[in-house]
Amino acid sequence: MPKMKTKSALVKRIKVTATGKVLRGNAYRSHLAQNKSRKQKLQSRKRSQMHSSDLKRFKGMF
Repeated sequence: MPKMKTKSALVKRIKVTATGKVLRGNAYRSHLAQNKSRKQKLQSRKRSQMHSSDLKRFKGMF
């Protein structure tokens, strides 16, 4: 059976660390920034760790 292809769209949006954790970008950043607090905008710049329940769904894609 051939190998499964990696979902290239997903790989562009995540980063796997050396320890195996999966980092993702944050939502709600594209527009309407004037309605969001300074704290919300600052914290959304950093990448977040993907939740374990989401990780189970995406494990086969990358």
